[in-house]
Amino acid sequence: MGTREDAIAAEARTIGFAHVGCARLGPLPRAAFVSAWLAEGRAGDMTWLPKRAAERVDARRAFPWARAVVSLAYPYRPPPPPADDWRRSLVGRIAAYARGADYHDHVLALCDRLAARLSARFPGARFLSYIDTGPIVEREWAARAGVGWIGKNTLVLRRGAGSYFFLAELLTDLELDDAPPPADHCGTCTRCMAACPTGALDVAYQMEPRRCLSYLTIEHRGAIPPELRPHLDNWIFGCDLCQTSCPWNDGAAEVDAWLAPHLPSLLALDEDGFRARFRHTVLARTKRRGLLRNVAVALGNSGNPDAVPSLAAALGDAEPLVRGHAAWALGRLRSAAARGALERARRREDDATVTSEIDAALAS
Repeated sequence: MGTREDAIAAEARTIGFAHVGCARLGPLPRAAFVSAWLAEGRAGDMTWLPKRAAERVDARRAFPWARAVVSLAYPYRPPPPPADDWRRSLVGRIAAYARGADYHDHVLALCDRLAARLSARFPGARFLSYIDTGPIVEREWAARAGVGWIGKNTLVLRRGAGSYFFLAELLTDLELDDAPPPADHCGTCTRCMAACPTGALDVAYQMEPRRCLSYLTIEHRGAIPPELRPHLDNWIFGCDLCQTSCPWNDGAAEVDAWLAPHLPSLLALDEDGFRARFRHTVLARTKRRGLLRNVAVALGNSGNPDAVPSLAAALGDAEPLVRGHAAWALGRLRSAAARGALERARRREDDATVTSEIDAALAS
């Protein structure tokens, strides 16, 4: 890379970005794929994706002043090992990237800090920070900038670093040279494809989002398809399985209670309690009803009769989405106490969707 690119990379690493690359801004050769992908309805509840499709393919439509992209990778800690006894202890599982405070705020602040330093280094140049927002197809630009290759699990991978990092970008009007294109080092490995419990990765290098646990537990707003619910296991926000199975990802972090919360306690949260606990985290994205929907499913998957009292209480929740999934979970537990709770709820329930869930649970 040239002098400018080297200077940008050095400044970025000083701030904490582990990997940096540059690419000239131009149209991505993905227009036909994006069009077909949207036409097939793969965006699901991600209704923002079709709205700026043309800009995603060619970001110059949104940023005509920009000439290049600086792609940045900020590392996060690997996920801890799963709890062997989660069915007994009734703990959930949260994807490692969601740990603690919302990464958007932290990484965006670092991007802005980098932009300020580069503005001083290159007087008159313009920089604009992005992370996980706007019409920026982050993985494509990371690959074009040499940060890593896009693996069979559709994540950006880098030798020696795996995939445990956030992607962010700086758009700039500087003329920058492309980094060397990365080689694909997935080879014949299909561990990520085998690890996906719903078949969302049945086709290498392609994701079926509507079957992905991360989509189902975060972006999907309605009822989780009943046939997919057992595959959630105890995942209540996101999923790390296609990463932990990847041989380029080494090791695991220490056990972290934040990523393995007590499920009955979560199911008891009211709106104020949910906001107090999660408003500054990425879990706020699910809203209370989405998270408690996921928690109910996990409790149903536990097979533990100790989950019945909390699920029975959730049959009185203000949200039909929560009540319906609590009914399904009680049906999975197949105990006399679970059946009694369902029968009592059936007599008072007036939401047709929930009564359908209760009837299915009783029939099971």
